[in-house]
Amino acid sequence: MEQTASVSAEPVQRPDTDGTCTQWRNRSGFWLLGLCNNFAYVVMLSAAHDILQKQESKNGTSTTTATSAVELQGVNSSNGSRYDCNPVSTAAVLLADILPTLFIKLSAPFVIHKLPYGFRVLFCAIMAAISFLLVSFSSAVWMSILGVIFASVGAGLGELSFLSLTVYFSRDVLGYWGSGTGGAGVAGALLYSVLTQAGLSPQVTLLIMLVVPVAMLLSYFLLLVVPPSLPQWSVRETESTAVGSEDRRALMDGSEDEGEEKSPAAEDRTTGPLAFTEKLHVIKGLLRFVVPLGLVYFAEYFINQGLMELLYFPKLFLSHAEQYRWYQTLYQVGVLVSRSSLCCVKIRNLWALSVLQVVNAVLLLFAVRFQFLPSVWLVFVIVLYEGLLGGAAYVNTFYFISLETGDRHREFAMAAASVGDSLGIALAGLTAFPVHRYFCSL
Repeated sequence: MEQTASVSAEPVQRPDTDGTCTQWRNRSGFWLLGLCNNFAYVVMLSAAHDILQKQESKNGTSTTTATSAVELQGVNSSNGSRYDCNPVSTAAVLLADILPTLFIKLSAPFVIHKLPYGFRVLFCAIMAAISFLLVSFSSAVWMSILGVIFASVGAGLGELSFLSLTVYFSRDVLGYWGSGTGGAGVAGALLYSVLTQAGLSPQVTLLIMLVVPVAMLLSYFLLLVVPPSLPQWSVRETESTAVGSEDRRALMDGSEDEGEEKSPAAEDRTTGPLAFTEKLHVIKGLLRFVVPLGLVYFAEYFINQGLMELLYFPKLFLSHAEQYRWYQTLYQVGVLVSRSSLCCVKIRNLWALSVLQVVNAVLLLFAVRFQFLPSVWLVFVIVLYEGLLGGAAYVNTFYFISLETGDRHREFAMAAASVGDSLGIALAGLTAFPVHRYFCSL
């Protein structure tokens, strides 16, 4: 009996060890996928802005000295505004940034199931690489804009694909994906700034960044432990989104709480693809998640695109450009922290987050108009808080969609709900432009 017990005890430990290794490989893989998917996008947009500035300077170098002298006084040389406004020359970049992503997120969920995940990831990596090359060797504005479009297509398809992919793994990988996307904002902007500050040209910096699409491919094809129920290069016979019971049991680490274990599951699994009317029914049920998420991002990007540049304190040791850079950095830090918070706190009341973000936008709108904020440090705190709200809304929205959607609909639901943030950003951009022009005309 002792010999039997010792023989049978040994296999008990090995599955746990293998399971722990698989668990951490998947967590690390999704964190890196989130980082790479948004990292290329952040870096490429920064470089596109630099190159646009250089191309514009070729046509107007004679005005640079006069403009700089006026900017020191906090007055815009072009319109005499009391605000230190820049011409809205990046409007085309913003539209190229968000509209392709929005189009993909509106249309792709209805047909994307016909494209296997292996091809999707390969396509996203190619789009990111092309965007780097286009912007790096850009000789005209249209080439930079085209680079932004390629990056937008890759990031948009990548986001909805990787969110859908999380349903094949234990639910905790969703938090690691969110944390990776949050880290991309800080790491991308920081690395681009460090390399260019070190003396490298934007072109050389972008060519170095070609390592990012390669890292995405390595993370997906080598690091992730993909369950057998997910064919990489062939179309599934059904559009059912749940992992097989054995696959999910192998991927689960047993650490999820009881509420998570009881997701609307097994009896909801049927064969056959989702009908169009069935997809519309799922979308109707998603509105309670998508609407507050879109509202959070509308308020967030209204602040970032329409108000942040106008929150300028002239009598300060930081220049206007440095103040704006710190606004963006602190915002990204807030996003990183809150997108990494899912393991510590979960917020079910998404409407509360959207209301708080709208209050932020209204407060800063009046602050720009009446200039009553006493210090830039207060704005730093508000901007950090803005990032915390936005990141929390993102990860909690998709966490509760994953938790509360049936197995058959979960993969489609995760992809379809990703339109919420892009729609909010697009509407914010359209709203921010006339508001920006109004303040600059004062």
